Amino acid sequence: MSHSYHAEYACVDGATARDVRIDVANGRIAAVLAGAPAPPGSVRLRGLTLPGLANAHSHAFHRALRGRAEVELGRGHAHGAPPAKLGRGSFWTWRQRMYEVAGRIDPDQYHALARATFAEMALAGVTCVGEFHYLHHAPGGLHYADPNEMGHRMMAAAAEAGIRITLLDALYLTSSVAGAPLEGPQLRFGDGDVDGWSKRHDALRREPHALIGAAAHSVRAVPDGLTTFADRNEGTPTHIHLSEQRAENEQCLAALGRTPTEHLVDQGLAGPWVTAVHATHLSNGDIARLGGEDATNVCLCPTTERDLGDGIGPARALADAGSPLCLGSDSHAVIDLLEEARAVELDERLSTEQRGHFTVAELLGAATLAGHAALGWGDAGTLSVGSRADLVTVRVDTVRTAGYEDPAAAVLFGATAADVTDVVVDGRAIVHDGQHLLVADVPGALDRAIRAVWS
Repeated sequence: MSHSYHAEYACVDGATARDVRIDVANGRIAAVLAGAPAPPGSVRLRGLTLPGLANAHSHAFHRALRGRAEVELGRGHAHGAPPAKLGRGSFWTWRQRMYEVAGRIDPDQYHALARATFAEMALAGVTCVGEFHYLHHAPGGLHYADPNEMGHRMMAAAAEAGIRITLLDALYLTSSVAGAPLEGPQLRFGDGDVDGWSKRHDALRREPHALIGAAAHSVRAVPDGLTTFADRNEGTPTHIHLSEQRAENEQCLAALGRTPTEHLVDQGLAGPWVTAVHATHLSNGDIARLGGEDATNVCLCPTTERDLGDGIGPARALADAGSPLCLGSDSHAVIDLLEEARAVELDERLSTEQRGHFTVAELLGAATLAGHAALGWGDAGTLSVGSRADLVTVRVDTVRTAGYEDPAAAVLFGATAADVTDVVVDGRAIVHDGQHLLVADVPGALDRAIRAVWS
């Protein structure tokens, strides 16, 4: 099946071109011609067309917390009473609210919430998601009849929302670096040991739109067994939360005598097939260990990191050390990869009190090519012949983008997810004129799914 698109502007080979003809055949880009007339029957894409955006780090069920964790922490207000002050707290107090959701959600609710969340991603231009999946079992740790019921529901939800997925199935063994056992909602996360995880992981069904990756939740959740885990997964897209909190570093130093990064490298969980998520609190030695010739990827999640008060990571230093940077929306405080991309630059400005740390091309690359590579989709993320036909068009005539000189800069530093008009995944139109073509009424689907979880 062949068809053509004609983009008003498009990002091609790191530059912005005008009147770009993009021919698609069998889900792949067959031709890219700048300055070309529109062929008969082509679809006109008004605005700036980008490669598909890759959301490299997602916990879909966290979407149920947006706008609720803050209110609950602060006790909220009702019936016209003066609003309560938003509650004080930290990542750790937020985590208790997250565990409430983790403790109650069932497979049907999980599926409905993921489907709506992935549809929200599609509306924001995301064509591929890395779902960091650790909610494996029933309450109390009991196994479903299909031990991968929850993972299979997640892959089905992505298919129904029209996007690709890398299911980063997570190993989760302990509740502390010192090896404390899992308890409460955490029992749903565990498989007992690395062998138990491998047996379940290896039974996951493969799907055309899905890759099966791996994850170790964190050093505090997998203090032992990382060498075996690394040996079994080498070459597979493998992700791990790393040094998101200072407390994690302190606990690791106390229990193991080294930083989490030192522990990962010593255990062999490092290299271009590995992605460290957050990497917020690193020493100079940690940064050097993640970089180098066989650098480990780093996934930054700026909107979540600021929402949870995590801190600002050393993005420029990591990039300079050689670590490719990609982006994720993590807890979904916001689902907007354009916001994640510009936040990398803006957070660096806050940290250094200087402007201009990343180029537009670097930031867009983090949101596209680097993210797809970290998720194992190395044939996506560029508008080039042979690449997967993933197209995202963003308006450049809205109140946020009007008056541009460079359309790419206008989009990166002004546009939001609301300015995305068209999304094509593997040559198939998923969003047109701002409307999802597969999931009717995405806001309604989100509302129903979230209320069902909390009811």
